[in-house]
Formats: sequence, structure tokens, C-alpha cells
Amino acid sequence: MTKTVDARGLSCPQPVLMTLNAIKAGNDSEIKVLVDSEVSKENVCRAANNRGWTVADITDESGEFSITMKKG
Repeated sequence: MTKTVDARGLSCPQPVLMTLNAIKAGNDSEIKVLVDSEVSKENVCRAANNRGWTVADITDESGEFSITMKKG
């Protein structure tokens, strides 16, 4: 099951906190995070990696990033 975290329009640390909350919930094996800044993308990826999640894919659509991460 994939959970989607829509953090577009928010600045850090809000996207990171929303991602960490989704990870802590522990209900999903895959999380997709939507952000709209390079800084948020980097911070979300770093936070996920620090929690043992793997960034499986990042797509960039005109400055909006979709980050797909998987547990493990």
C-alpha cells in the first residue's frame, strides 16, 4: 500500500516532519512525497535514508518533485 504525503507549498522543516510522521505510522511499505523545492527534496530524501528507507524514484515535473520511497 502506498501513502501519499502532499507537502507542496510548504517549506522545511514541514515536509520532513510530515514524511517522518508517515514513516512513524508504520502502516505503509511505500510512501510517495510531493514537494516543490529542491531543498525540500534533498531534506526529505536525507531524512528517509536516515530512517532506513530507500529512495526508489524521483521525478521532476516543472519543479514539482515526486519522491517514491520504500521501507528497507
